[in-house]
Amino acid sequence: MTQFAENEIVMPKMSEIPTQHRIFSIGLPKCNNSSERRFPLTPEAVNILVERGFTIKMESGAADVIHYSDNNYSRQGAKIVSRDESLLCDIVIHLAPLERQDICKLRRGALLLTLLHLDCQSPEYVRALIERGIISVAIDLICDDRGNKPFADIISEIDGRASIAIASSLLADSINGKGILLGGIAGILPCEVTIIGSGIAAIAAARSAIGAGALVRMFDSDTYRLRSALKELGVLAIGAAMHPKTIEKAFASADIIVMTDVAHQPKYGSDMVATMKKGVITFDISTAEGKSFPSMPTIDLSAAKPGDNSMDGSTRVCYIHSGSAVPRTTAMALSNTFITMLDDIVTLEGVSNAIQFSPGLQKAVITFLGKVTNRDVADIAHMRHVDISLLLQFS
Repeated sequence: MTQFAENEIVMPKMSEIPTQHRIFSIGLPKCNNSSERRFPLTPEAVNILVERGFTIKMESGAADVIHYSDNNYSRQGAKIVSRDESLLCDIVIHLAPLERQDICKLRRGALLLTLLHLDCQSPEYVRALIERGIISVAIDLICDDRGNKPFADIISEIDGRASIAIASSLLADSINGKGILLGGIAGILPCEVTIIGSGIAAIAAARSAIGAGALVRMFDSDTYRLRSALKELGVLAIGAAMHPKTIEKAFASADIIVMTDVAHQPKYGSDMVATMKKGVITFDISTAEGKSFPSMPTIDLSAAKPGDNSMDGSTRVCYIHSGSAVPRTTAMALSNTFITMLDDIVTLEGVSNAIQFSPGLQKAVITFLGKVTNRDVADIAHMRHVDISLLLQFS
């Protein structure tokens, strides 16, 4: 802390008066969901938030998944506490849906920051949030002023990059894989990578594959989005519309297949899978991970072990949760976005104010003041959807 001479008058800057705002506590409970290895904050991010006036309470062992110890966090100002104490904070960050018994321990009216995970939602989960009066926000639905989704976009980019990195490692494995490189060797045909979709995840996957020397084919039903992606990637990517015959030919020759989100998500059955190469590496990094190839058994990369893949052709598998295979990278990327978001909450002096003055944040609210404000979640819970703008008038 800077020392000032006696009787010296120092006029504080706007950024130097956090004491005029309420000090918020942030809870980081350990995620016990085996399919979610990502963690929201690094020790460096915790240090920044503590310096800005937040109190950080982390459950002991919560960051083990990204290979950081409790001591790494405590040295940066975090308080290492029990699970119950971490759940009692003003703001709780837990990327997977909490268990019902954990929701019951949240402070009434607390803010829960999580990922949407529609496939993991249940009527019981939603009712528990409502009964506790929790303001729950799906961070992957948050939009900025330009319509971008900062959390969802960075997660998609990591998933795309990770899928190619992991696929390259699997192909190069001389014991469980084919023992081949993606490409870039004179006189040897490169591997072929087929990517369905042309969004952020698809572009990230394509860029990684091109960088490794692979031949990349990209398909999308949205020709405008496809044109934009090809312009960004340059002449080394080949693009085409999603005609069934064209997709079938691409699948038959592909060494790696990466499924990302498209407007009308396709499903490819056993007949299409049967045409694929022996030892093909298939990833589904779309929102509905694993459902694009319903006949293929899935391997969850958040819990995969060496040798789980079968490369002899007897069984083709689909890999999911590629981002969970690189959880520390995800933590670093998410930290930057969380810092900005949490600063906004302090600046606007409260969660309700932040939601009221941020249309992009409003779109991400799942439950608010004991009501379900997300239409998809309301349908799952068999409840009535309430427009959040109406609730904000009375908050």
